[in-house]
Amino acid sequence: MAGRFDEHFIDEIKSRLRPSDVIGKSVKLRKQGREYVGLSPFNKEKTPSFFVNDEKGQFFDFSSGKTGDIITFLQETERLTFAEAVEKLAMQAGVPLPAVDPRGAEQEKKRQGLGDWLELAAQWFEGELKRPAGRDARAYLEKRGLPEAEWVRFRVGFSPSGRTALKDYLVTKGARPGDLVEAGLLVAPEDGGAPYDRFRDRIIFPILDLRGRVVSFGGRAMDPQARAKYLNGPETVAFHKGGQLYGLSEARKILAAAPAAETPPLVVVEGYMDVIACQRAGVPAVAAMGTALGEEQMELLWRHHAEPTLCFDGDRAGRQAAARVIDRALPLLKPGKSFRFAIVEGGKDPDDVLREHGPAALKAQLEKTTPFVEALFVRERDLEPLDTPERRTALKVRLRKLSATIADPDLAQAYKEDLLARFEQLWGARAPVYSPGAAGRALSQHGWAKRKAALAGATPEGRQAAQDLHRSCRPLAAALAVAALHDPSLIDESIELLGARGFGDEKLDAIAQELVQLRYETGEMAFDGVVRRLKSKGLPDGVLAALERDARRAGVAAPFLDPTTARDRVHALWRSAFDLLMQLEALERAVAGAAQDLARDQDASALMTLKAERDQLRRLVNSDWANEDASAPVLPH
Repeated sequence: MAGRFDEHFIDEIKSRLRPSDVIGKSVKLRKQGREYVGLSPFNKEKTPSFFVNDEKGQFFDFSSGKTGDIITFLQETERLTFAEAVEKLAMQAGVPLPAVDPRGAEQEKKRQGLGDWLELAAQWFEGELKRPAGRDARAYLEKRGLPEAEWVRFRVGFSPSGRTALKDYLVTKGARPGDLVEAGLLVAPEDGGAPYDRFRDRIIFPILDLRGRVVSFGGRAMDPQARAKYLNGPETVAFHKGGQLYGLSEARKILAAAPAAETPPLVVVEGYMDVIACQRAGVPAVAAMGTALGEEQMELLWRHHAEPTLCFDGDRAGRQAAARVIDRALPLLKPGKSFRFAIVEGGKDPDDVLREHGPAALKAQLEKTTPFVEALFVRERDLEPLDTPERRTALKVRLRKLSATIADPDLAQAYKEDLLARFEQLWGARAPVYSPGAAGRALSQHGWAKRKAALAGATPEGRQAAQDLHRSCRPLAAALAVAALHDPSLIDESIELLGARGFGDEKLDAIAQELVQLRYETGEMAFDGVVRRLKSKGLPDGVLAALERDARRAGVAAPFLDPTTARDRVHALWRSAFDLLMQLEALERAVAGAAQDLARDQDASALMTLKAERDQLRRLVNSDWANEDASAPVLPH
């Protein structure tokens, strides 16, 4: 099926709107030669450094480094999604929106229908909080410092302990139990019994999308002996947990209301009550709803703030949560897109600080932040004592590997330099842990001699085969691309990383970027539609056939291509293979960087360790890794 917002539609909108007119509605511009100039909407400045060029259809902001078209401008300044920005511009241009494809229309109709029941359920939960059944819940909220006057703002509710209380109410309103199961409100027993309420005897926190619509719920158990203290709704047509953040719709309001000269921090906290505490104090805050912060959620945060603040508890669990975020975020960092870390003092959470010390104290603590690079270095430094040459070298190797995982090459280089400088400052000037000397140079010369001899002794057929192999894609990378072309939904969990780093083979970068754009713009698309789209973008004939050929060379290393494998298993295998390839790519970059720095460092120990790890991972990538007894090496540890 064709994408809803294809290139022709986007071009039609742009042909009817001048960037200076669109941008001029929010930025005061004046003509300067062939361009328009004004003060940056992204930074406070006195000298204009923001330019708009109608001929190029672009804006350029030299104070922040941002650039793009009118769609990008609306995404950046109004914090809209791509689709929201396009729809707004289409209205301005007087261009009717294209019809949604039948399948997409059916899905949207289903989503709206479930949304109606979710909204009615939210209203019922709110009412139950004020009825006799909600007495203990009301007492709990008041004890936690959340007065009744704030319940409406955050739509807090209560689910009574009855097994079918919500179900009975919604059925009387015309709901079918099957629809309520699809909405995540009911649980259907595996034995085929009658569905029952998912949330029982819990304080309810509605989860809203960016437009403020209820898409799911989170519930805190009133019973201290409950098996799960917090319970979140399941994945549904209306609710994709990895693409939602609790409290974001309210946080956007706080951000939008802030003075133009001020950019308040956007804080990521751990719990529903922490989000509410921060927002009551005027601090825009969100939470990831009990799961580790994912790549989609990170990109969502960056659409609203260049450096969100991650606030975790100071206990072991909080440190582990911070470590997981560091590992997930590192490959995605970009110039101007990072995170900061804040730890609330005294082992307390934001809700405790607000109740005990007030809004000013909470804001002050959240302003005490640590840059991402410092948090990363401290984590690695404190992993083990650094009392031997081996442990110090291990730290150096980890720092090199970590910096190499960053997709942006300039930022990766900057991180490497910063991390290694911090490493050197631990002890000051010192003799190298290992210097290659004559033996190392001889080993290097021996390796070159072997390669030269092998090349000289090759037959013409052998040299031709070597050239063909050089032109081919890495087999596992080709297999990943082929699988994604047949089922673009495979990339959903890795979409941000794929957009930043491709498939680990630069010959596949164009395909990777088109797949990412496809998922952002259109959602589902059959294989034939994907191929037509790629060919319309200039993909030469024969490339797909060559890609299929290269993918077959992956053999057992690509178990996700087996047509007999269950779909959920295919998704898990594809993601594991993708992660393996990203690890290998990062190790290869780390090896190359260590080799370049060898003359400066006079320390080959890190290079030798990195090469050994890279070679081990290469062997694993080319093996039947999915059935290996030993798990794959996982970077950075």
